Amino acid sequence: MDRVRGRFAPSPTGELHLGNARTALLAWLWAKRAGGGFTLRIEDLDRPRERPGMAERQIAELAWFGIDWDEGPDARTGVDAGPRGPYRQSQRTRLYEDAVRALGDEVYECFCSRAEIAAAASAPHGDEGPRYPGTCANLSSSERSERRRTRVPALRFRVPPGAVRFEDEIQGTQQFDVQAETGDFVLRRADGIHAYQLAVVVDDAAMGISQVLRGADLLSSTARQILLYRALGLAVPRWAHAPLLVSSTGERLAKRDRALSLDGLRGRNVDPRHIVDELLRLSGQPASPGQGLAERTRSFDLGKVPKSPLAVPDLWW
Repeated sequence: MDRVRGRFAPSPTGELHLGNARTALLAWLWAKRAGGGFTLRIEDLDRPRERPGMAERQIAELAWFGIDWDEGPDARTGVDAGPRGPYRQSQRTRLYEDAVRALGDEVYECFCSRAEIAAAASAPHGDEGPRYPGTCANLSSSERSERRRTRVPALRFRVPPGAVRFEDEIQGTQQFDVQAETGDFVLRRADGIHAYQLAVVVDDAAMGISQVLRGADLLSSTARQILLYRALGLAVPRWAHAPLLVSSTGERLAKRDRALSLDGLRGRNVDPRHIVDELLRLSGQPASPGQGLAERTRSFDLGKVPKSPLAVPDLWW
C-alpha cells in the first residue's frame, strides 16, 4: 500500500463549483508530488439532501477536469475499484457502528432537541450551533429509560477538557478547545444518520489516507476529528486547509452558482486546462500554460498557497 495517500470526498448535493475543483486539484497535486496514491470517496451519508444522479455527474466532471484516482468509483462505469471500498459512505454504516461500539463509555445518549440546546446554551455558537452544555452526560440508567419512552436519542462523544493543537500545512499552528467551544458533539443523529465527524475519521483511516487537504471552512472540525482518531487508536493524518474561493464581491462560492460550476463551464466549452491554469495561479503556483497535470507535479509547492480567501476574477462569468 502507498505510504502517502490523498483524497477528495465530495457530497452529491449539487454540482461541483470552482472551489471544489481547486480543492480536488490541490489535494491531487500534493499527493502526486510525493509519489502517492489518490482516492475518490462519495460522502452520501445524508440521503435526504442527496440529489439523484449527482454522484455520477460529479465523477464525470472530475474526469473532464483532469483529476484521476486509483481507488474509488470508476469514472466510466461507476463500479468501485480498489481494495478498501466500498467508496460510498452510504454503504459503510456497519463500520461507523463498529467505531461507536469501540468508543464504549466515551459515548452517551442525548435526548435534547436543538431548541432545548439553544435555550440552555450560554456560550457562543460554533459551526455545529450553540455549545452543548452536557445536559444528558450524566443521566442515570432509569432516567435514560424514561426518556426513551418519548424520544429517540442521538449519540454524543464525551470531549475531554483542554486544547487540541496541530500543525496545518497551509494555515500554520492551530489550537482549539473543543470542550469549551463545542462541547460533547454528535456521532449519530436521532434519525440514525452518522455524523460527518465520525464517518470521515473512520473512512480516512480505513482507506489509508495519510494527508487531508480540504477547504478552510472545515479547519475547526479538525480538532474534533483528532480527538476521535486518538480515542479509536488510529494514526492521525497530515492536514492542509486551503483558503476558500469567493466571488469578486466577496461572497462564498456555492453549488447553486451554475455559472461557476464545472458542468456549466464544460457546457460553454471552456478548456479545462485553462481552468487549471487560473486556479493554480490563484493558489500561488507558477504560470505554466498548456502543461498537463502530471507535469505540474514537479513545480507544485503547497507552501506557496495563500492563507486568506481568494477572489475568482470576473472572467469566469
